[in-house]
Amino acid sequence: MTRLVPWLRRFWPAPLNAGRRERVLGCLGALFGLLASESLSHLALGESNPWFVAPMGASAVLLFAVPASPLAQPWSIIGGNFVSALIGITCAQWFGHSGVSGAIAVSLATGVMFALRCLHPPGGAVALTCVLGGPAVQAMGYGFAVWPVAINSMCMLLVALAFNNLSRRHYPHLPPVPPQSHGTADRPPSERIGITHEDFDAVLKAHGEQLDIGVDDLEELLLAVERRAYRRRFGEVRCGDMMSRDLLTVTPALPLGEAWELLVRHRIKALPVVEGHRLVGILSLHDFLVSRSSPSTAEGAHVDAHPQVVADLMSADVVTVRPEQPIVDTVPLFSDAGLHHLPVVDAAHAVVGMLTQSDLVAALFRAGLDRPAQPPASEGGPAQA
Repeated sequence: MTRLVPWLRRFWPAPLNAGRRERVLGCLGALFGLLASESLSHLALGESNPWFVAPMGASAVLLFAVPASPLAQPWSIIGGNFVSALIGITCAQWFGHSGVSGAIAVSLATGVMFALRCLHPPGGAVALTCVLGGPAVQAMGYGFAVWPVAINSMCMLLVALAFNNLSRRHYPHLPPVPPQSHGTADRPPSERIGITHEDFDAVLKAHGEQLDIGVDDLEELLLAVERRAYRRRFGEVRCGDMMSRDLLTVTPALPLGEAWELLVRHRIKALPVVEGHRLVGILSLHDFLVSRSSPSTAEGAHVDAHPQVVADLMSADVVTVRPEQPIVDTVPLFSDAGLHHLPVVDAAHAVVGMLTQSDLVAALFRAGLDRPAQPPASEGGPAQA
């Protein structure tokens, strides 16, 4: 009995972490996707029975309820459904339209989907439909794999691409490209110590089971958990606590020579560019160095034969943070993305401060000093009061 109760608890469903918005989007996406699929199925099979390809319902759940799943990606739905249909039709012609033939078809389809990296659970239902679908499906032969299965899958995919991206989901779900700002073979700083991508691959390979989550998503989740744990352990040091507030700013119309003089005179490496108080860009030493119009003298008295202004050289695509953000959020920006300066802006995108890599180092060092010291444990066990 003591073993039975824990075993029975495994049957209790785990809580779903999807928010209300994701649940509503999943329902609406399935509605639109299946309406489009139904129209094509009706066109292909007319009033015959069945005229609706039922496995598309399972595809809709994947594409719209869990679009980040590796099983819901474009190649999975197109390749998985089409290949499974071909296998199902072949099994029906060779072994007849029986339950045994259907089981063989689903087994073979699963193996081929594994081999082609297009595992899609509805593909098993497609293979079974091809065997047990009745006279209408049998009469179409291999044409059924193209029309309506492949066309239905493409239609569903087009709806998923439009719907998911319009609702601000990232689909197809591509793995993030690791930032490498220096163009060298070195790993990003965050991967040089601790858990690496290869660690994930090795552990998952040893685990052996197919997981319904991508390695990159798993890695991203772990990093987010680590940052959350760090904030809980060291306290909430926010960007507004460490930023420089007394800033030098320039306008887009300021001559480049004057901007260069500000950088040299104040020994700083970047200037926020503002119109009014709103941030519109950033001008750094790097912008001068990589530009053809770099200053010809150390003093910057002469920039170019033609007058040039800050707007001609500044970087308009600026990564910013908010004062209330935990400063630990800036770690990947400074380390992996290679940024040196982060303007801090308020809700109106007005510049209220500047963070640098030095500020980050100081903040993390201070957080470590403020952490209560742990008494050393003796060799014989925990220290006693």
